[in-house]
Amino acid sequence: METVLSITNISKRYGKIQAVSSLSLDVKKGQVFGILGPNGSGKTTTLSMILDLIKANSGSYQWFGKPPSTAGRKRIGSVIESPNFFPYLSPVVNLKIVADIKGIGYADIDRVLQLTGLYERRNSRFKTFSYGMKQRLAVASALLGNPDVLILDEPTNGLDPQGIAHIRELILLIAGQGTTIIIASHLLDEVQKICSHVAVLSKGRKLFDGRVSEVLAISDSMELSARDREALALAVKAYPSYHSMTLEGEKILACFSDPVDPEILNQYFFGKGIILTHLSERKRTLEQHFLELLRDNA
Repeated sequence: METVLSITNISKRYGKIQAVSSLSLDVKKGQVFGILGPNGSGKTTTLSMILDLIKANSGSYQWFGKPPSTAGRKRIGSVIESPNFFPYLSPVVNLKIVADIKGIGYADIDRVLQLTGLYERRNSRFKTFSYGMKQRLAVASALLGNPDVLILDEPTNGLDPQGIAHIRELILLIAGQGTTIIIASHLLDEVQKICSHVAVLSKGRKLFDGRVSEVLAISDSMELSARDREALALAVKAYPSYHSMTLEGEKILACFSDPVDPEILNQYFFGKGIILTHLSERKRTLEQHFLELLRDNA
């Protein structure tokens, strides 16, 4: 699969603050890639560096297999700051100004307004728009010229639940058309519902990157019960990837350092003469994985 963005050991320092530290990432074509982290983790700084808005202190990055260039940047649409358009002008006129800045024609304006659900309000003044509509117009401006990559920094920040849902649906619609999307967010739920891949940052360092589905598929804990709970507890502790165990009423919650197949686990206990009366998986959410990473790297 084609690598759209490759970041190699990129770093940025502001005085005594190390905003980003030796960050390396690869984003492939067609991915919806989430950069997840709490405020101050280096997300916006990272996006600003790869858009050449600020200079890195060290490291490098490539777009589409080549060093940064004007031609490469024309293949990228981005929304980094809050929506900022002329308040007394309509979306059509504002987008014409954006098109002039990009050096492209006006033929794409109707398409992006329809895609973002703003076509019916194309002649209204920008100042009459809700914050969610303003955010969608910002996305529309980034989509002018049909870029290969769309970069969004905290796209649902400050939106109400309806606005969040609209932006989420819009991102999934755009991704479904083959556009590679990179999103910076501190919202776990947003990343879990939108992204195919995720990188977790904390204090400028990468703690994890991989498929969201792989994180969600991890089942490192099992609820277990048997008539002889003492024998069950001893057998759990003897299991090869045993990590820890807690008691929850009549059940044992067993945690393992590696993913465990319930069928194999059941056979293991049966081989030790223990017949389970209860066996169920507890799958980690992205939130649990995120919080564990932050705790372990505090």
